[in-house]
Amino acid sequence: MKYRPLRAARRSGFTLLEIVLALILLSLLMGMVFGTFSGNLALSNSIQVAQNEETEHNAFFDMMKKMFATLPGNTRMELASKDAGRQYLSDLTLQNVPLAFTWGGTEKIAKAVQLSTVNRRDGYLDIVLRYYEEEILQDSDNQQTQTDLKPFAEVVLLEDVRTFEWQVLDGRTMEWAYDWDLVGRLPLQMELTIAFGKDGDFIKQIFWIPPKQDPEVMMRQLSQQQGQGGRGGQGGQPGGQGGQVPEIKIPTTPPTQ
Repeated sequence: MKYRPLRAARRSGFTLLEIVLALILLSLLMGMVFGTFSGNLALSNSIQVAQNEETEHNAFFDMMKKMFATLPGNTRMELASKDAGRQYLSDLTLQNVPLAFTWGGTEKIAKAVQLSTVNRRDGYLDIVLRYYEEEILQDSDNQQTQTDLKPFAEVVLLEDVRTFEWQVLDGRTMEWAYDWDLVGRLPLQMELTIAFGKDGDFIKQIFWIPPKQDPEVMMRQLSQQQGQGGRGGQGGQPGGQGGQVPEIKIPTTPPTQ
């Protein structure tokens, strides 16, 4: 009967040092795998956030483009800007642009909307759209805007905005300005300079406002034309009495040379 040596039996197992080294290598490998996975996950999240922000910004630009392109001819516009030190704050008010929608389960009609910049404590801006049930702009330049009226709804359209500045182009003088309060007509273009975040690039967007005639002015002109046509002669017909046109004799023979 043969017996194995004791030394050979000891060689078939693992020593404590080998187990410790294996655990260290395993932990290093797991750390490398986890670090790579975390980096890929963070990169994927940052890409997703950037795509969402770009989609949000493009949606805002599209909304502004459609809003300016579809303004009625009797729209009353006012743009007020002020220097707040690090940036400009502005209020863009549009009136006579009826918007019907449901807010809080109740149907509402906004007679005026206002796109405002709201300064935050961290130095960034929020772009807020406010809805008013009453008219806040007056029809005369001598009357002041009603600032005591409160909006019935507010929607934050953009956040973390570093710069938000409007300029308007007067179609008659072809000059740019930071304010607009002319009653009875709209600017030709609206230029927006905007920048997002701490290191975001400056973006310029130009929005055209197609010229449209005020329906009230059109009706007054039609009434004046009809009134002038009725005063051309008695019986509503020009050139004679009782609607008769005077007879005009045309010679039948050519004149002598």
